[in-house]
Amino acid sequence: MPETVTVRVQRQDQRGGRPYTQEFRLPYKPRMNVISVLQDIACEPRTASGEDTTPVAWDCACLEEVCGACSMVINGKVRQACTALVDNLLKEQPVIDLRPMTKFPVIRDLVVDRSRMFEALKQVKAWIPVDTYGDVGEGPMIAPEQADSRYPKSRCMTCGCCLEVCPQVNEHSDFIGPQAIAQAVLFNEHPTGAMTAATRLEALMGPGGISDCGNSQNCVKACPKEVPLTEAIAIAGRATTWHAIKRWFTK
Repeated sequence: MPETVTVRVQRQDQRGGRPYTQEFRLPYKPRMNVISVLQDIACEPRTASGEDTTPVAWDCACLEEVCGACSMVINGKVRQACTALVDNLLKEQPVIDLRPMTKFPVIRDLVVDRSRMFEALKQVKAWIPVDTYGDVGEGPMIAPEQADSRYPKSRCMTCGCCLEVCPQVNEHSDFIGPQAIAQAVLFNEHPTGAMTAATRLEALMGPGGISDCGNSQNCVKACPKEVPLTEAIAIAGRATTWHAIKRWFTK
């Protein structure tokens, strides 16, 4: 293995600032991931040319691919920094390249603002409404087959990888993205959530909804949690079509 690791980082000092690139060289350690690389840079923020600089800003929390906070573009591919191992990255190219995701506003360096994803969840009302927090007895029974069907959709961690690779998510589109569509389907499949399914379907039929999906299927390939996004989009497409037909006949 190499004695040193060279890392190229695209940096940006503030929102709307001009991006620039810096290279760092640090000692190789076994079993390093990108987070440990960034931590080593933070301990001694000095470029490969010997110039003192500020520590690179990045976001992380769980360090076990559950929170989705550390999403970034690594060697040209969006992925989680906590599970991106240096040994594997060096097999792809000799210099590890780190960049922020491009579909979200950059706050600083590798930290981006993913607010649009949470606003999309609000738009489709991705939650189960309750009338009370008191004890109302047991909830509805869910068949094991239904639970097994819903569980993969519940693994979504709002990391942004699906939006990063989606060509429909751009500055000219209001598309809410595959993540929000899948979460609307997840809650519509819940026995209690099904009672308010029409509200979510109406949201999916609105601006930026299901009709804006271009069916590129990039999202399902990029999802680190293997959420069945294209399946959910197909379910949402059928459900909104039936909802539109029933609404037309009941007017």
